Amino acid sequence: MVGSANIDLTTFTDRFPRPGETIFGQAFNLGFGGKGANQAAAARLCGADVFMVARVGSDLFGPATIENFKALGIDTTHVKQVEGLSSGVAPIFVEPNGQNRILVVKGANDALKPADVDAAANLLKAADCIVLQFEIPLETVYYTVAFARKHGIRCILNPAPGQSVEMRALTHLDYFVPNESEAETITGVAVRNVEDAKKCAEKLVAGGIRRVIITLGANGSLLIGEGVSEHVPPFAVKSVDSTGAGDAFIGSFAVFLAEGAPEREAVRRANLYAGLSTTGIGTQKSFYDRARFDAAWAVQGAS
Repeated sequence: MVGSANIDLTTFTDRFPRPGETIFGQAFNLGFGGKGANQAAAARLCGADVFMVARVGSDLFGPATIENFKALGIDTTHVKQVEGLSSGVAPIFVEPNGQNRILVVKGANDALKPADVDAAANLLKAADCIVLQFEIPLETVYYTVAFARKHGIRCILNPAPGQSVEMRALTHLDYFVPNESEAETITGVAVRNVEDAKKCAEKLVAGGIRRVIITLGANGSLLIGEGVSEHVPPFAVKSVDSTGAGDAFIGSFAVFLAEGAPEREAVRRANLYAGLSTTGIGTQKSFYDRARFDAAWAVQGAS
């Protein structure tokens, strides 16, 4: 995993305040997050051996983040503190229906450079899969994609938060996994339904990406690539907080693929894993371990 590590500051509220207005929230939760860290945690909980290439700040959150990785069993050899920078933070606001709004302050995540990827080259070359996100510098993302391509390593990119990208740098990427809003930001194609998502994904595949999976929240996900075009439906769950669901999907999907699951089954399993993550509060704390997921899959996956 080459990516971000943040602290999530989650506030639950009946509604969002108007400009200049102060209101009372219902509850507050502090947890470990960041898209990279969340995806690493999901992969580890699903049973994979995981190492993290990341940067944290010289504040109170830095050492705590490293200790959290260690507690999960994630290799922290290439997780370093950066003097003079804060750790990444993500204030998150959650409405009663589970919908969230997130503001990310990248902090030390912006200090993760291509040289840091080179420093971890020996570990990366031994990986079954490298997973990336957009909470680190784009130059580092592009460099790592090229590294994976050069060494024949499967590479999954989650373009979040959505922003303009140099598509030529992503040619032959194995999997590009945005949500609806990220896909729309990157392609300029409005995504309001599954058919819109299909047009958007086809545009990305035409640009040279091998496979595109657009996660559709409560509508499941869409898998598009050469020889495949399929809407993979969701599983029914009682959602209370959707924060981190996309990360749960990507981390678990990487593991299911690495274990040899057929592509569509890996997507279905990841749909369920992501859905189950919304039944708890927070990100990493809401992710299922493998035994608990397998039990749920035995019941719901057969339906």
